[in-house]
Amino acid sequence: MWLCSTASAEGGAAAGIRGVAPVRAPGGGSYGRGMDAHARELKKELDATLDARRELGPEYEAALVDSFVEKVDTQVRRRLAEERLLAARDGGRGGPGAGDGSFGERFGFAIITLVLAVPLSAIAAAQAHLAGLLVAWAGIVGVNFIHAGGLRRRNRDASA
Repeated sequence: MWLCSTASAEGGAAAGIRGVAPVRAPGGGSYGRGMDAHARELKKELDATLDARRELGPEYEAALVDSFVEKVDTQVRRRLAEERLLAARDGGRGGPGAGDGSFGERFGFAIITLVLAVPLSAIAAAQAHLAGLLVAWAGIVGVNFIHAGGLRRRNRDASA
């Protein structure tokens, strides 16, 4: 695995980069070990782009970067399409526990409710004092009960 050192050496000068020299990583590990096929393909593309930049010079850098970004975008879109296809095969659930009142959904809703409760409480207390604060919190609690009831109904329908 190659890293960059800030020490100046022949490797940095040869690559056209002042003050940066390639250094072998401790342990001699190979970059990319354990990567999936998509990541390996992107690494090959990045290596090819960097090689082309060294050969063509800095005047082509913008075009090379645009080309690489386009390839990354294509890879991301392909991966998203694959994940959507897998989610569709799972009956639209996106995997076990997704969309059926999983911890993530409940926790996210609770966090959003609490974040919104702060300004709502401040406005209600400023406008209508204690009565406004009680009404605001009754609404917040009511929304959470309705959401929880909807999750229970979905779970019951899914298990039936």
